[in-house]
Amino acid sequence: MNKIQEWVYNLLVQMGLISENSSYLDNIVILLLIVAVTVGIDYSCRYIFLGMFKRLARKTKNQLDDLIVDRKIINKMMHMIPALLIYLLLPFAFSAEETPRILIALQKLCQIYIIAVSLRFINASLNLIHEIYNQKDSFKNKPLKGFIQILQVTVFFIGVILIISILINKSPVSLLAGLGASAAILMLVFKDTILGFVAGIQLSANDMLRAGDWITMSKHGADGTVVEVTLNAVKVRNFDNTITTIPPYALVSDAFQNWRGMSESPGRRIKRSINIDMNSVHFCTPEMLEKFRKISLIADYIDSPTGVNGRRLTNLGVFRAYLVRYLRSLPEVSEELVCMVRHLQPTETGIPIELYCFSSNKVWVEYEGIQADIFDHVLAVIPEFGLRVFQNVSGADLRNIIVKLPDPGVSDKT
Repeated sequence: MNKIQEWVYNLLVQMGLISENSSYLDNIVILLLIVAVTVGIDYSCRYIFLGMFKRLARKTKNQLDDLIVDRKIINKMMHMIPALLIYLLLPFAFSAEETPRILIALQKLCQIYIIAVSLRFINASLNLIHEIYNQKDSFKNKPLKGFIQILQVTVFFIGVILIISILINKSPVSLLAGLGASAAILMLVFKDTILGFVAGIQLSANDMLRAGDWITMSKHGADGTVVEVTLNAVKVRNFDNTITTIPPYALVSDAFQNWRGMSESPGRRIKRSINIDMNSVHFCTPEMLEKFRKISLIADYIDSPTGVNGRRLTNLGVFRAYLVRYLRSLPEVSEELVCMVRHLQPTETGIPIELYCFSSNKVWVEYEGIQADIFDHVLAVIPEFGLRVFQNVSGADLRNIIVKLPDPGVSDKT
């Protein structure tokens, strides 16, 4: 090494770039020459190797190399080359015998720069790994971002420890040992990160949550689609386009409703009731039965043994039979799942008749349209069975009653 330094020194003296009597100015000139050489080598490497890789990426069908070029992963890695070269060539400018302090200080700066560039390269590589695996169907709905973030935090923590150890001239192992004594403080500072990491593992292992799921969590005001699962937050886009942020550990400790099962099932449930006025329920007369026979959906029910020789039919029972057949005749109602019409407990507001079935179309807007069409038909057909919908008295009803009452100021004279 000393012979090489002497040869370089003599060469620079012969070229007239430095004087025979060494000075700080000569050291600076050599340092500038080293920087110029490393910058030239850096640009040459970028032009040759990076250009070759880009041309190769265009010719291949693999998307990995395209992503590496687009995300400039190689560019970030090649930033280390100039720092490494300067670190190795610094003794030519500042010898350890004559200027040890300057040499050590400059080498420390190079080491810190190399660590910082390495952290940036590792961070970009982890983001690239997340992007690649997120495109695969088997990993697309997994909360991988939380695991990537914990790796990034770990790498950043190690990088900071290394930088501090360089600045204070201590071993990184001794620094980590010292940090062990303050573990309680670290756990308090990184409490949310630790809880988020553990919650992310539980959510992933139990398949409780995926990006794209529709969830409802009233406690946090969330009712919408999960758009992102990170280490410290689960972002939910509500149906009013607001964003609700929920800590991951809240999804593990508290209850929330995930509608994924509905989305993956053959149908979406319709469960709604109509209150029938109990005073309108009565047995069917022969005239009513003859009228009902003309309705194709229940003609077989009227003429069945149950209708002719069995129990006496009521208009409400015939109406329920009609509703069951009506629902089953609709192509929008799933044939695989439960379809029924039932009585609920009578109350002061009448007898609730509940329609319970499943819509094959699960898209929200279209589902609501199908449900509305069903109940539009139900409300319109109720009078055909001699039934009335129960409805509380309104102000208009009271006004009509008052109008029909005789004027108390007018006496009937006979």
